[in-house]
Amino acid sequence: MYRVAARPARTVPPVVLALRRLPKPRLTGLGGGLFGAATMFTLGCLDWLLFGGSVVVYGLLFLPVSALTALWVRDADLVTAPVSVPIAFAVGIVPISGGTGGFGGQTMAVVTALAVHAGWLYGGTLIAGLITCVRKIRIMTRRQRRPRVATPQRRG
Repeated sequence: MYRVAARPARTVPPVVLALRRLPKPRLTGLGGGLFGAATMFTLGCLDWLLFGGSVVVYGLLFLPVSALTALWVRDADLVTAPVSVPIAFAVGIVPISGGTGGFGGQTMAVVTALAVHAGWLYGGTLIAGLITCVRKIRIMTRRQRRPRVATPQRRG
């Protein structure tokens, strides 16, 4: 009797298994913006409490939030991710900007912080833009590969 040798089972690295267990929410455009803004404001407050308002820590935390926002937004709302990410950066920088002297002083501190730390802002926006472009290309190629079903033509 002839036996076919079974292929050895492929082992999946634990990191891949952990990434597959992560939630895959699909946020609307508004939900993605709210997620980014609320997360960055919370991280900005934690940065102010724990690290004294370090912009490097804030910027490093902004990059994964940008990526998650771009990954979790729905396919129909892909264009909103690169728009909502800079808004989230501006909302989250309010606690660490260090303004004094009322509303005018706080506003000037936020504007100054946005101008001085624009590199982090551009980096996160670039990440969100690249992720959304790759997702859009994958959607278009998947749609192009699907077989088209011919619809019957009406005579009339």
